[in-house]
Amino acid sequence: MKNLSLLLILFGFWTANAQSPEEMKAWQDAMTPGAQHKWMANYAGEWDVEVKMWMNPSQPPMTSTGICSSEMIMGGRYMAHKFKGEFWNMPYEGQGVTAYDNTAQKYYSTWYDNMSTGLMYMEGTYDEKTKTMTSTGESIDPMTKKVCQIKEITKYISDDKYVMEMFNTMDGNEIKMMEMTYTRKK
Repeated sequence: MKNLSLLLILFGFWTANAQSPEEMKAWQDAMTPGAQHKWMANYAGEWDVEVKMWMNPSQPPMTSTGICSSEMIMGGRYMAHKFKGEFWNMPYEGQGVTAYDNTAQKYYSTWYDNMSTGLMYMEGTYDEKTKTMTSTGESIDPMTKKVCQIKEITKYISDDKYVMEMFNTMDGNEIKMMEMTYTRKK
């Protein structure tokens, strides 16, 4: 409640000090969902997910399945994801949020799950010609405690299917560690 009060005070301060029409327009532009948010909304729904995970790139991947529920929240400004499945024969669940920041003109995402106490943060861009989102960020390897450079490439095949590949850079080499194929539930 204390944080909410602080945010309301700060928002009131900013908007009270944004008195010119140009300043008010900048605030309106920053907070109004646009074409990118409408595009994200195409991927709201229930998804079956096929997962491939490589612990060692020279070995076959481990496979599993899961389900993901994605919905637009906060008046169509953000996409919230909830995933449930199984990894290493253990229940797995994770949640994330994807956003398009009108001011920065970038996509941002966060992810957290029950197999970590950390938070993964990514920044990305979407290429309309190739229908591909490329995001980069960092994560900490629990075994080595080193910061890992992470890259995600998501290819949007149709409104009913997309594939996300995740890569980790280790010792200067980019290694594919995960592939998740999302198919809309019918």
